[in-house]
Amino acid sequence: MPDTIFYPIPKFRFKVKWENISKEAEIGFTEVTGLDYQIDMIEYRDGMDIGMAKRKMPGIRKFSNVTLKRGVFKGLSDFYDWIDGGEKADDKSVVKRRVYRRTVTVTLMDEAATEVISWTLANAFPIKVHFSDLKADGNEIAIDTIELVHEGMTVNYI
Repeated sequence: MPDTIFYPIPKFRFKVKWENISKEAEIGFTEVTGLDYQIDMIEYRDGMDIGMAKRKMPGIRKFSNVTLKRGVFKGLSDFYDWIDGGEKADDKSVVKRRVYRRTVTVTLMDEAATEVISWTLANAFPIKVHFSDLKADGNEIAIDTIELVHEGMTVNYI
């Protein structure tokens, strides 16, 4: 019988970093979803193949959009500056957004704050921001959501 008992890592302790113009910003979120991808399957059979079935080969990878949720805090505008372009008001075109794409890293930690797994999103940029719903008789925290697209994900088991 082994001396060590292994337990799965709980998913409640994590951090999100994204590269900024001047520094790498670490921001707290309440939820991160969409850390997945799939590989398309290619079926192929040529006329000279003696087999009676198509061959199956791996194709192009597809990445899901990543959704980040966090509470609304007074004075934190980095969340909104990114989708707005973060530059002067007259430089909002996609061509002029020189720092629009960023590397975003999501890191899962254990109870002792030791990093266990990280997901690095390459060339991520926001495509949607959903501001919190407002209710006069509500008793909930205001939660804003940002949806990111990216061009690749690297998983690193630390």
